[in-house]
Amino acid sequence: MDRENSWRIIEQQRRAIAGLLADLTPTEWETPSLCAGWRVREVAAHIAVTPDPPSPGDLLRTMVRARGDYNRMIDDLTVRHARRPTAELVRQIRDNAASRRLPKLTNYRNILFDTIVHGQDIAIPLGRTIEVDPRAAAAGADTAAASGWPVWDRHRLDGIRLSATDIDWTHGSGSEIRGPILALLLLVTGRTVALDRVAGEGIPRLARQLA
Repeated sequence: MDRENSWRIIEQQRRAIAGLLADLTPTEWETPSLCAGWRVREVAAHIAVTPDPPSPGDLLRTMVRARGDYNRMIDDLTVRHARRPTAELVRQIRDNAASRRLPKLTNYRNILFDTIVHGQDIAIPLGRTIEVDPRAAAAGADTAAASGWPVWDRHRLDGIRLSATDIDWTHGSGSEIRGPILALLLLVTGRTVALDRVAGEGIPRLARQLA
């Protein structure tokens, strides 16, 4: 998927997420998301802050507090931003839906799968649905599957062949796992809840490697 289509999907996803969030009750905002350690509130804050990143100075100070740990830095930034009123988070996501600003050290391909996956992090635990174009999910899965440190273990997909059932997409070799491309994208990014949406002899192995 090229740059223009990727940004179009990112904008669509952000608007869909903002629409879903706008209808939530205070209790739903506190629901644990699929993203470990984050409630719906924190995931919304992460989506909101992505096109409006902190200053280089704030980023450096946060990295120092995190002792160079990338994931800890992201968590720190997100938790602080999540203290804002929920209406402000929704407004920020909606107002910046078409923004193409990027945090340092990332690109539109990463933002594509990040936005898609975090939308599902919110929607699935709440029993809601955010539709995703299978072509966009496939593009996101390509990028996420190739990603490793500092976000994921680079070997988490070793010995696994992923095969989509709703689009022509495969990745890797070994024990097969078959399912919708969105479920495969969620697995590639460590969301084991998607194991219930796929089939194949590779499931036990992948479950162990993602644990």
